[in-house]
Amino acid sequence: MSLLLEEIRHNRVLWLLVFIPAVFAVKGIEPEAHTLLFVLALLAIVPLATLLSHATESVASKTGDTVGGLLNATLGNLTELIIALTALRAGQYTLVKASVAGAIVTNTLFLLGASFLLGGLRYHIQDYNRTNARFQTSLLFLATVALLIPSAVAAPDFVEGATFMHQLSVGLSVLLIVAYGLGLVSSLKTHRELFGSTEELVSDDAPWPMGLALSTLAGVTVLVALVSEVFVESVQQAAVAFGMTPAFVGFIVVALVGGAAEMASAFSGARKNRLDLSVGIALGSAAQIALFVAPMLVLVSYVLGPTPMDLQFWPGAVIMVLISTMTVLTVTSSGHSTWFVGVLLVMVYLIFAMTLYLLPPRIQ
Repeated sequence: MSLLLEEIRHNRVLWLLVFIPAVFAVKGIEPEAHTLLFVLALLAIVPLATLLSHATESVASKTGDTVGGLLNATLGNLTELIIALTALRAGQYTLVKASVAGAIVTNTLFLLGASFLLGGLRYHIQDYNRTNARFQTSLLFLATVALLIPSAVAAPDFVEGATFMHQLSVGLSVLLIVAYGLGLVSSLKTHRELFGSTEELVSDDAPWPMGLALSTLAGVTVLVALVSEVFVESVQQAAVAFGMTPAFVGFIVVALVGGAAEMASAFSGARKNRLDLSVGIALGSAAQIALFVAPMLVLVSYVLGPTPMDLQFWPGAVIMVLISTMTVLTVTSSGHSTWFVGVLLVMVYLIFAMTLYLLPPRIQ
């Protein structure tokens, strides 16, 4: 605990932790102050993401970057899952689907691209495990196919169209979860030698003891989830005040805030020339959302949702996910990265963001 207090004392970013009780205080006193709650939630997530980054790096230093990336992606995606479950219980399926698709695009383009850019500004050329990157993007492509099929076969003149779509979505969800589980067996057990880091580099910062790191991971993840719930409740009303469209909020803002913890770890890893950790977080998180989180939400909707949710996303979201997947498949073929590769990925992401901000697609 003394190490944690020492870290808070010397890291000015962690002084923003005071905004965590402020969020809950304002929530209790003035629950309708949506714009203020929105800003406070954003400020509260920043130090939590920093703590999560340090704790994850401490675990990764003992488990390796492959497991460390998987751990960070899992804990980071827990926030997205809780956000989605909150919207699911309220029957806000448009927000659920937009946040899921947005999280996939944000991780593959912005998170990975910014990691390449930040690392490339410090190192001339960075290497990473090409096998792991191609493996994760292959899983992501499989999920993209599963998202594309429901939209491709949907037609209003189908007899029992709704029943067919729900049955297809459940079947696809089961297949995706099985594929994700088998992928974990392959990367962590049967062929784990193929997915190690390209080189072993020691971090400048002394890692925390495993007990402190794991307890910090658990506690911070819970706090991120709680603050994110306040964020979700206030974001729609705050968006109006800031002139943001609903599509932009679900696809961009919610995805960026939900992935704040992963971004902190990925960016830190890239700046320390641990690009395997950054790639593992970015692509592993995207694959996990597409192959596990989204299918699980479909299955859970039969229990928590007012009506079952399907995998039929609006065409604009499917196209953006497909383009993101194909872009990453292209740029990760060499196993090398420079800062300009990161610029290309971020530019594609900014094209999507600008389009959604100015002309949001119609969501069915």
